[in-house]
Amino acid sequence: MQKLLILAALATVSIGQPVAAQTAPANPSVAVAHRDLDLRTAAGTRTLDRRIWRAVVEVCGKAPDYDIEGKNDVRQCRRDTKRVASARADVVVASASRGELIQVSSIRN
Repeated sequence: MQKLLILAALATVSIGQPVAAQTAPANPSVAVAHRDLDLRTAAGTRTLDRRIWRAVVEVCGKAPDYDIEGKNDVRQCRRDTKRVASARADVVVASASRGELIQVSSIRN
């Protein structure tokens, strides 16, 4: 009987382990490279803007069509994240520093 209780306890502990390991990061982020762009040109800044938008979409994720609240959360995340990432990009473009990566992180709580 005691062996059964020990085995049951071990099974419970081993089942709980993978669930804890599957937690997602609080604020996912993506680094946007721009070393290959000439940020002194309009074409370079447009390309950077497209890369930032793709990173914003990636870090904010998406919600299924039936989840209206989730879709609204994703839209708000994208607006806020794009605003913050664009401000960082403006600094990089203004200084024409071609060596730094722009880190795009979701600002969801």
